[in-house]
Amino acid sequence: MPRRRQATELPFVGALDRKEGQLGRQLTLVLREAIRSGDLKPGESLPSTRHLASSLGISRGLVTDAFEQLIAEGFLEAQPGSGTKVSRGLSEFPALNSVEQTKRAKAEQKLPPRAEAFAKVARQFAPLPPVPFAVSVPVGPTAPDDTWRRLGNRTRGLRSAAPSGYDDPQGVLALRRAIADYVRKSRSVHCTPQQVIITAGTQQGLYLACQVLLEPSDRVWVEEPAYRGITGILEGTGAIERMVRVPVDESGVDVEFGVRAAQDARAAFVTPSHQYPLGMPLSMVRRTALVAWARSSDAWIVEDDYDSELRYVGHPFPSLQGLAPDRVIYLGTFSKILFPSLRLGYAIVPEHLVPAFCGARSLMDRHPPSADQHSLAAFISEGHLDRHIRRVRLVYADRRMQLISIIERYISGDLAWLQPGDQGMHLVLWLAYTIDDEAVTAKAMDAGVSVRAVSPMYSEGKGKPGLILGLGGYTNEQMEKAVKKLAVIITA
Repeated sequence: MPRRRQATELPFVGALDRKEGQLGRQLTLVLREAIRSGDLKPGESLPSTRHLASSLGISRGLVTDAFEQLIAEGFLEAQPGSGTKVSRGLSEFPALNSVEQTKRAKAEQKLPPRAEAFAKVARQFAPLPPVPFAVSVPVGPTAPDDTWRRLGNRTRGLRSAAPSGYDDPQGVLALRRAIADYVRKSRSVHCTPQQVIITAGTQQGLYLACQVLLEPSDRVWVEEPAYRGITGILEGTGAIERMVRVPVDESGVDVEFGVRAAQDARAAFVTPSHQYPLGMPLSMVRRTALVAWARSSDAWIVEDDYDSELRYVGHPFPSLQGLAPDRVIYLGTFSKILFPSLRLGYAIVPEHLVPAFCGARSLMDRHPPSADQHSLAAFISEGHLDRHIRRVRLVYADRRMQLISIIERYISGDLAWLQPGDQGMHLVLWLAYTIDDEAVTAKAMDAGVSVRAVSPMYSEGKGKPGLILGLGGYTNEQMEKAVKKLAVIITA
């Protein structure tokens, strides 16, 4: 007498929610999850469609549909005379959701190299709490006044400021015109509105430049130390071995070193008006040499002009782009001078590169949001930006002098000292070489003080310990309290 097939009991299926409906879909989900978690083992038989439908009080057709779906997905298999079973092929794979498997996977799982590079950038770029000394925190006198709010309300009421379809990937023409006029007067940049591409801040401009200008085998110059935004892009795209770190001294990036190390580099990423993070400008001799190298090597210069408006002695340095409009991709941003969440910046590129930059932009996020572009265009063209910059420059100059005085009063010069500089939105506080700046940063965060470490901005093994102290609308009392906490941490 033939042995009767024993079907597995399915007690976990008894909780179908009739109020929710879609009972066949619910059954499919329950069975799929049972197989994934190991409640149903490979090779185990399921009840017949007639028996399971009867026990659940649903139509046989719903059960049949659920079985057929899971057979199609490879979770079940059916053979004439053998009924329906959990697919034996799944025995090669452990239960996907078992507790032990999940714990083991977390402990053993390693990210691919590129994924780990991006994860590292995410950790380093985690936003800091808006307390001293986070950079560019627009509170109090450094925040845009009610004019920005009024302009926003006004422009959002216009149909042109909120189009229902896709907009130009290059950005709103009114804003491009305003920017071209602004950088001509304030930064000696030579361009037309047709060369301006609106970006989501400088970071997107750097990413676009890498996408458009560089081939997989190209070498590039990057300052030593450098903004983690550009080194992170190159590391994440697998170009870390082709990244030539060019040291910086009191005259800016050492062009002669770069030529000796990689004359054939395709591009140089520089911060000539205010080196990041150290703060010195690129001398005129070095500027001339950099342009000469770019012309002779058919290379590009990517100029990150992130906060040049804030020079406290004399006038801001003119742009490098003005010396070589055909060789320089000029990047600027309004996130620093207005507020970071605005996420509006711009790239000014030679005319023949505009279509390529627009194409790369279209693949990233199609185009920037339109309403804020119209508000910013009005803010610039009506003179509000110039007035805002004059006000902020005075506030930051005062905060800078106050912070220098407080640091000299509370922190020993044997343990920490300030990098000389006369512009920008931050100060660099160097630490004695025995002090771990990343450990100081972590302890400062626990104490309610926001600082960033300098050493990760250098290449591996060359980091010097230091802290980035941002200027903002902080009061003297807030800064003094924060410096006292830093002093305790650094001394310890």
